[in-house]
Amino acid sequence: MVSNGLMDAYSLEGRVAVVTGSGRGIGAATAQRLAEAGADCVLVARTRSQLDEVASGIESLGRRALVFAEDVNDLDVLAQVVDTTIGEFGRLDVLVNNAGGSASPAFLDTRAEHLEAAFHFNVTVTFELSRLSVPHMLKGGYGSIINIGSNAGTKLLRGSLVHGTTKAAINHLTRLMAADLAPHIRVNGVAPGAIETESLKRWLEVLSPEARQMMVERTPMRRNGTPDDIAFAVHYLASPASAWVTGKVLEVDGAAMGEIVPKAPDLQP
Repeated sequence: MVSNGLMDAYSLEGRVAVVTGSGRGIGAATAQRLAEAGADCVLVARTRSQLDEVASGIESLGRRALVFAEDVNDLDVLAQVVDTTIGEFGRLDVLVNNAGGSASPAFLDTRAEHLEAAFHFNVTVTFELSRLSVPHMLKGGYGSIINIGSNAGTKLLRGSLVHGTTKAAINHLTRLMAADLAPHIRVNGVAPGAIETESLKRWLEVLSPEARQMMVERTPMRRNGTPDDIAFAVHYLASPASAWVTGKVLEVDGAAMGEIVPKAPDLQP
């Protein structure tokens, strides 16, 4: 039998969580998990129909859901999200910076604007939404920020320059924010490996038929991850159970090795 003390350590009852990129995949699973733990959720993504579906699931749990069908690349949107969250709920306790992503062209096709756009989406947006949220976390007496990166930020993956560089920046942004915001606000990261989202499935379709099997064989846990694998890690970092954990980037990747998909071809003279 699970004790009440243990349950309380993982409870988010009375908390309000903002989750970006929450229309599908990792973000949707995370919002659902936090709601199951007791949190009301603010859902931010571009596609309203997806957000409405996630919101319906959260409301079926007896929790409240607030939907923002907006593009977080517009920094003005971020202020609206925070202001409306405070107006609606009166507090903001947990922020999950999940929205992000980037493509990595071949090295000689990569341009400065590719890096700049990816840095804005992955790093600047994460910083700015955090900055806007922190005063309300301090006022409310509880704050946990979780930045979703990628194991591409720690591994030497050929053909991943733009993506890997910006994900590495998220990792260190997480550590530096944790140093600045302790002891009242904790900041941690989750670095997923290969997660079976719709995006991954579409990507695998353009690779060789053996690509998925190769990924599984090069992952000691012998499977790709699921959005729920990441959601449970975020729940831990959002909850009082991780009260003495900050500045950490948790790799949730099944202990995947370096290159788990066919590598890019050698550059030719």
